[in-house]
Amino acid sequence: MAKRILPAIRDFVQILVDGWGKPCVREDDGCRSLQFNDGAVQSSMRVSEPYELDLGYTRAMMGFLLFNDEPQHILLVGLGGGSLSKYCYHQFPQARITTLEINPDVIALRDEFLIPPDNERFEVVQADAADYLARSDLHADVILLDGYDAEGLPQSLCAESFYSNCWQALSTQGVLVANLWGGEPNRGIYLNRLRGIFNGRVWWGKPRNSSNLIVFAVKNEHFYPQWSRLIAKAQTLGTRYRLDLTWVVKNMRLREEPDS
Repeated sequence: MAKRILPAIRDFVQILVDGWGKPCVREDDGCRSLQFNDGAVQSSMRVSEPYELDLGYTRAMMGFLLFNDEPQHILLVGLGGGSLSKYCYHQFPQARITTLEINPDVIALRDEFLIPPDNERFEVVQADAADYLARSDLHADVILLDGYDAEGLPQSLCAESFYSNCWQALSTQGVLVANLWGGEPNRGIYLNRLRGIFNGRVWWGKPRNSSNLIVFAVKNEHFYPQWSRLIAKAQTLGTRYRLDLTWVVKNMRLREEPDS
């Protein structure tokens, strides 16, 4: 009992010391997690496998491989504990990885999660993603949106202008992937914005045991999924990367409104 109570007391004391809204690191049962003060897990790393994806929604976001399996530049919005950034860096040696994180307190914890130092292929940039994506010289093959803070999803990262800038930054074969929390009341609005900007080429599904929606928006105007081929591709890629991409394909669907 004491082993369970003491970490909780330690975390509460850290909240009092650091102040509400600051990220903190907690380790329990072999998992190291990044949390804000409400206790919600923002990122999770298995200490024994620091470069694998621990949370189901992060594995589902790798479904971008179904649309572009040889990305040269992957742009991530939101560092957290670096799970997605690290995985992409280690699994796709041909790709350059750029991660945008607005909160310097999150970046300061990068060593706790074994996030690589910046190098010619890997860079963490402290920046407001809404401003960064407005640049006209930006080009990416994949954009992964997971930019939550202590208050949830910032409005600037789901605005129509932001999604439009993402579309502009993507290559012709590019794909945008967005994680929308299950409790997000406006996610239907965000889906409609994406469908308008990407001309309806938007599909989504739920990860296993999660109420989140993982949204895939494809820029290629000639693309429309042939589901049998996508399932076959999911099986091949899933074996290569140890991901259950078949589940992702089967749960993608295009609807007027997301289900509850």
